[in-house]
Amino acid sequence: MRDKLSRRDFLKTGIGIGAASVLTAGKNLAVQQKKEGKMCVVASGNGLRATEKAMELLRQGKDPLDAVIAGVNIVESDPEDRSVGYGGLPNEEGVVELDSSVMHGPTHNGGAVASLRNIKNPSKVAKLVMERTDHALLVGKGALRFAKAHGFKEENLLTDEARERWLERKETLSDRDYWFAPKTEELEKELESYLSSHGTINCCAIDALGNLAGVTTTSGFFFKIPGRVGDSPIIGAGLYVDNEIGAAGSTGRGEANILNCGSFQVVNFMSKGLSPEEACFKTLERIEEKSRLLPHLLNEKGLPRFGLSFYAVNKKGEYGAASMWSGREEVRKFAVHDGKENKLKPIPYLYEREKQI
Repeated sequence: MRDKLSRRDFLKTGIGIGAASVLTAGKNLAVQQKKEGKMCVVASGNGLRATEKAMELLRQGKDPLDAVIAGVNIVESDPEDRSVGYGGLPNEEGVVELDSSVMHGPTHNGGAVASLRNIKNPSKVAKLVMERTDHALLVGKGALRFAKAHGFKEENLLTDEARERWLERKETLSDRDYWFAPKTEELEKELESYLSSHGTINCCAIDALGNLAGVTTTSGFFFKIPGRVGDSPIIGAGLYVDNEIGAAGSTGRGEANILNCGSFQVVNFMSKGLSPEEACFKTLERIEEKSRLLPHLLNEKGLPRFGLSFYAVNKKGEYGAASMWSGREEVRKFAVHDGKENKLKPIPYLYEREKQI
């Protein structure tokens, strides 16, 4: 009986010690969680609403990937934004095809979709590819079937404005077909502006616990060949995240970026001690060097005749961006929320574009 009592007392004592240990651990965890690091969200110039929304969710303790996806969903769903999602500019057949990728730092996992039609928010589908499949990328009809299986509704993404731009391009493409264009002095310049459009939104973030995530989403080149896939859904090109180092994404000419694994290079350069801005510049310099091997990518001065920009945030919460070329002041900017203020900042560049007279 004494044995049983002493053993019972021992168990009570053990339980007490265990409970005390759990309480102590809980207190330590709470202290650790209160020691918040520097939160930051960085995005392309069309992402000011995205950085605002993402920071709002980070402050609520949401996962950084959920935060950045919620941010870009605002732009994807906006018919006034021609760069992504609903209202995006179509391919040469007048069909909007969307690409997107996501990457989650804590799990080093990612997912992507490409050439996805009739689904407004491809970034949400990309996240489901990451979470609900053993694949990293789904394309075309397979991506659409997967989205529908998860409850996404098909809808026409071609707005009247985007359709009119497509029709203007169709009508002015050749003087040897049966399409006649309304003749205006400004039409050619206007179309040139649209044809050079390859709008994309990238958004990367770090939360208070030092976890990183990113998303890139786009409708790609205006009047592209159906089925063309750019860098946005290619992990390592349009987006890359390493939770021990940083996150980076891009906008601009996807083909040049794919061939140089641009976003991976930015993160790699950050791992060697370069700041986010320095890493972006170093990557652009490397891409420029490789582009010299392809004459059709160079202008009359032997410089890249395409635009490309990178955006990055590192493990310390430091951010940066860089662009191949300067541009109009209202265009060549990037968005950042540093935890104190949400703002557009001028993006540094390698080359200054000559002013058009």
